[in-house]
Amino acid sequence: MERVLIANRGEIAVRIIRAARELGLQTVLAASEPDRDSYAASLADDVQVIGPASAAKSYLDTAAVLAAVEASGADAVHPGYGFLSENAGFARAVTGAGITWVGPSADAIELMGNKSRARQAAEDAGVPTLPGSDGALDPDVDPLPIARAVGYPLVVKASSGGGGRGIRLVTREEDLVGTVDVARAEAQAAFGDPAVYLEHFVQRARHVEVQILGDGERVIHLGDRDCSLQRRQQKIIEEAPAPLLPDGVRETILASSIELGRQCNYSGLGTIEFLYDSDQEQAAFIEMNTRLQVEHPVTEMVTGIDLIREQLLVASTGKLRLRQEDVTFRGHAFEFRINAEDPTQNFMPSPGTLQRLDWPGGPGVRVDSGVVAGSAVAPYYDSLLAKVVVWDASRAEAIQRSVRALGEIRIEGVKTTLPLLSTVLQRPEVRDVTHHSKFLESTPDLLGVQP
Repeated sequence: MERVLIANRGEIAVRIIRAARELGLQTVLAASEPDRDSYAASLADDVQVIGPASAAKSYLDTAAVLAAVEASGADAVHPGYGFLSENAGFARAVTGAGITWVGPSADAIELMGNKSRARQAAEDAGVPTLPGSDGALDPDVDPLPIARAVGYPLVVKASSGGGGRGIRLVTREEDLVGTVDVARAEAQAAFGDPAVYLEHFVQRARHVEVQILGDGERVIHLGDRDCSLQRRQQKIIEEAPAPLLPDGVRETILASSIELGRQCNYSGLGTIEFLYDSDQEQAAFIEMNTRLQVEHPVTEMVTGIDLIREQLLVASTGKLRLRQEDVTFRGHAFEFRINAEDPTQNFMPSPGTLQRLDWPGGPGVRVDSGVVAGSAVAPYYDSLLAKVVVWDASRAEAIQRSVRALGEIRIEGVKTTLPLLSTVLQRPEVRDVTHHSKFLESTPDLLGVQP
């Protein structure tokens, strides 16, 4: 592997370019027309314009990306996260062309991309799961008896869903049939697959996940993270390790995540997500993400391991160079997503030009950004500007350092989520770890934001 094409944009494209360069690899950025002059484009060795602003006609256009691979002479493709990163068809097309795919096999992507099949695979691997239907619901079978066995409240989930989409809550039996019908129609429209399944709903749970890394034969874990601070299933603050997690629960999710990776012959980075019920002190499988996660930096900060470097090395050599005993953990880290959105206006996107951009510094502070002062924030894509990542020896100290670091940020030209992040971090529920994944939506007084 000598020349890597990055099929992505923004901060993650910058992050991959840096990791590749440190390994002596050349980089090619596949960019839409608005991104041809982006910060990531200025760092890449080559830029291939793959289409207009519309993601459907650029970043999601497999033919355009494959044409860029051929035109650039790239011998590897790194998809980053989002866009085509979990598209099994694209992964097969890349490997079919004799190009290295920096990610798991298409078979693993396909298996874990189907949530009902992934749930069954997790059960087979001994991963704890919530009560649920046995696979996808048969359209010709009455779902009411199945739902009674699962227990209310429950969620109807799209088998091909992901990223928090394709989920509908049902609290009363009389609403079930109608909700299943609606969910099937939505799943067909959004994912091209009407299959749905049922799963018991935990009302006050934390979102905990495990990072794994494998080479198709051997799998290790790199610890856990807590991603409970989210709005409408979109994470805004993440931390590692997951705080106040009982030793037994932690050991179970780490060991079973490794086993799930082994059974899938998993290669590269993957994340197994769990719901943790602190009242019952139990964790249960939600899904597996077969790609690099946005929140990977908090794991890097507490392990000292460059995850993208290891991802590239596994793809190029076919072998995992790390052993489980090589992975050690130190301190605590937070990640704060700075989005160009206005929290006081129901998180309305705020495109514009960044007239001023001052990031924090000092010990234990890292900024992964895809923009610089003068950059245009376009309305076409995800509004993430940067991730501010803060480490310190303990969680309490990391919070204090984070308050200081967030206070140093100055952004002019667009509205951002920065005020919300600072406010949330100092809430007693967050400091005491009594918050849960619905905390923000159930706390409308935060900046006057309505749930």
